[in-house]
Amino acid sequence: MNLIYDRLVKRSTTFSICFALLLIAIKFVSWWITDSYSLLVSLFDSSMDFLASGLNFILIRYALKPPDDDHLFGHGKAESLAALAQSAFIIGSVIFLLFNSIKLVIHPTPVNYPIVGIIISSVSTVLTFALVSYQRHVIKLTGSNAIEADMLHYSADLLMNIAVIIALSLSWIGIVYADGVLALLIGGYIFFHAIKIMFVALQDLLDKALPESDNQKIYELAMSFSDIHGVHDIKTRRSGPITFVQLHIELDDNMPLVKAHAIADKLEKMVANQFSPAEVIVHQDPISVVANEKVGLQKFK
Repeated sequence: MNLIYDRLVKRSTTFSICFALLLIAIKFVSWWITDSYSLLVSLFDSSMDFLASGLNFILIRYALKPPDDDHLFGHGKAESLAALAQSAFIIGSVIFLLFNSIKLVIHPTPVNYPIVGIIISSVSTVLTFALVSYQRHVIKLTGSNAIEADMLHYSADLLMNIAVIIALSLSWIGIVYADGVLALLIGGYIFFHAIKIMFVALQDLLDKALPESDNQKIYELAMSFSDIHGVHDIKTRRSGPITFVQLHIELDDNMPLVKAHAIADKLEKMVANQFSPAEVIVHQDPISVVANEKVGLQKFK
């Protein structure tokens, strides 16, 4: 396992937990003073962030464990489970908040001391932007799905803070229904955002193949060998940070086994370097066998 990956992902999850706790404290004080429902929605979201980040903290550390006798392919899927759990947390909380936002739109109430909420929400916005920027940096270096899910809901939190500032500003000038309307819009945005996170996590758990562009890269790497006459059955998937690749290469019938093995071994290393960290298996097929299989398939059709 890549040590840099481990260090960056662990550090990011630790920062997320500490940050969520800080935001909960800040937003609770702000909501207590202002009685703003938009701030309550934001506080509730930060509480869900804390629970999700805590779960992320545990599952990612499990996902980073090396393979053992019972899990020969490692524990990487725990990372996708963390992303799935986060989305479930978020969806459940947002449904509750949406119903209450609708009530507030129908029966708006004034906000107390909106300037206090504006100042505190501005501080939260700056802090959230700093965390999201760091997480984006970590994702660029690691490609972690769980950290991406974490970043997505903190990005939603960033937009929420901005929306809260707008709602409080409008309430300050007497537009009392703005608090409920903005809370409703924020909740709707987070809901659809969570659905997207859930879909991505499910795709990873179901072993979705890498993009076609990645398969093309694998094909081009294989065909860069003059002794390889064809490539077929490229299969790819991802489990946590590790990419798994299998492919068949077509070689001359009379090629010595030692040479065929050396070609396959070199290709495995090239593909692994391209998609690091990766586990690659290259199967060597005699070209005549491949041709006979194709003829057999045509007769069957």
